[in-house]
Amino acid sequence: MDQDPREDGLPVDDGGPTRNHILADSDVGGLLWRLSIPATVGMAVMATYNVVDTIFVGRGVGTLGIAGLAVCFPVQMIVMALGQLIGMGSASIISRALGAGDRDRVRLAFGNALTLILIAVAGIMAGGFGFLDGLLRVFGATEAILPHARAYMSTILWGTGFACYSMAHSNIIRAEGRAMVVMTRMLIGAGVNIVLDPIFIFALGMGIRGAAIATVIAQACSTLFIITYLTSGRSSLSMRAADMRLSPRIVRETLAVGTAGFGRMVAGSAAMIVLNRSLGHYGGNVAIAAYGVINRVIQFSFMPLMGFAQALQPVAGFNYGAKRFLLVRRAMRVSSVRSTLFAAGAFAAFMLAARPVVGLFTRDQDLVRLAVPALRIVAAAFPVIGVQMMGAALFQALGRARPAILLSLSRGIIFLIPFVLLLPLRLGLNGIFVAFPAADVLGTAVTVVMVARELRRLTGLHASQEASPAAGCSPCRPPA
Repeated sequence: MDQDPREDGLPVDDGGPTRNHILADSDVGGLLWRLSIPATVGMAVMATYNVVDTIFVGRGVGTLGIAGLAVCFPVQMIVMALGQLIGMGSASIISRALGAGDRDRVRLAFGNALTLILIAVAGIMAGGFGFLDGLLRVFGATEAILPHARAYMSTILWGTGFACYSMAHSNIIRAEGRAMVVMTRMLIGAGVNIVLDPIFIFALGMGIRGAAIATVIAQACSTLFIITYLTSGRSSLSMRAADMRLSPRIVRETLAVGTAGFGRMVAGSAAMIVLNRSLGHYGGNVAIAAYGVINRVIQFSFMPLMGFAQALQPVAGFNYGAKRFLLVRRAMRVSSVRSTLFAAGAFAAFMLAARPVVGLFTRDQDLVRLAVPALRIVAAAFPVIGVQMMGAALFQALGRARPAILLSLSRGIIFLIPFVLLLPLRLGLNGIFVAFPAADVLGTAVTVVMVARELRRLTGLHASQEASPAAGCSPCRPPA
């Protein structure tokens, strides 16, 4: 598992000046490729696992099993959201501090992240085990779905610590530019899960609980790999025991910046709750299962886009901290173009191959007849998604908490949930699916306006720096 520091094709970070750091390469386009390829591969592998997991459950348990996974997904998103809250907030601080050459700030952010993870995991497990059935009912579980959802979620909760730790530290490791390490972590987790799923589901006859056990074991393996990497001396990140003592200043900035990623995932969880309940009302258990399939397929295409965003964040944050503002602008432009081209390709695939894709998950023809046209509707505005995701990533990288939070909430909370509640009143079940492209278009419009304003601000910072280089500015602590 050991990886040569030069494996990423980047300069080695020798702990020296900012210019020697692996993120200091001024060829932003090439650097983004070198970071985005492993990030995209890793996210695609994770998305493949999610799809394969659902296929195994659909074939081994049936339609109600898929519906059970759909109901549990919001709970899992909350766990991931807390990992993102801590990881993205800490990563933003770390990448900007690395760019500014502030090693003490790097160590303090790294140590505080571990303490926050321990607190978050304790809270999740206490709440999850204490109120499991009630939560699942709130998230849309009917009496027929509840036993499957309970069997899956009561097992998954035991892996909360592994999931939260690996999610947070993946973001932190990306902040030092080690995308290959994170990709390897994802390959290990997905590979273990895919191998164990059929063993526990079919060979041992454990059904949906077996899928959950396989997931927990895979998460434990991923966590072990990350710990091994961080303690091997190959990482530029380090901390002392004293760095775990919470610093109010670091905690505030971590939570403020990380709230964007947290908000995006909590918004997704909240949207899933509303969706599951609306789907159950207008279409019953089959409709919930249909969206369970659609969601896995859409997430499969989202993951590579997230890989582009994860490459953008450390590059933009590092160059912002180093006061190389024009490189931040270029990184945003390049990432937006590449993500849009990918999203357009995914859109074409959805339109042309919806039926065979849905057919991978189930033999239930009622489910297929509902899910195929619904998938095409949900993906109708997919080509504009890339710009929206890159915009949110840019503001997070720069530590601009308020715009990052607004963009993270715009699609899932501000636009999607109202559309899900209102459109079915006129369009019935199809109105729920039409809500997705409508929210995508409006969310992207807001993103374009805000990003254009931010790019002008960066141009102004560069002009001021050129006019008075000695005056400088304080990009590591930007305005909210």
